Amino acid sequence: MNRFQKQNKCKQFLRAFPLSIVAFIGILIAFIYGISNVADSDTLNEKALLEDALQRNIVHCYAVEGAYPPSLSYIEDHYGLLYNKDKFLISYENIGSNLLPVVHVIER
Repeated sequence: MNRFQKQNKCKQFLRAFPLSIVAFIGILIAFIYGISNVADSDTLNEKALLEDALQRNIVHCYAVEGAYPPSLSYIEDHYGLLYNKDKFLISYENIGSNLLPVVHVIER
């Protein structure tokens, strides 16, 4: 094509337009996927931190009082355990005052 021929800019725009839409959608999908992975790993970390806090509070109670806590509400009231009750369910089974309780943290 030489400089005296008229270029059809409309056709060039229409050829590039679908490519830019596909690229935008691809980037958007990658962004959403990345955000969901971060949210999932954050929930796993939160669960691990809750399990660790429970064990520390149980052992601390045994060290201070000479007996394991009788219930989960006792730990919440006397040792200040706070957690998201809408997100996690804690199964607390006290076997005896001198045996370590069985604790399970379950994600809802």
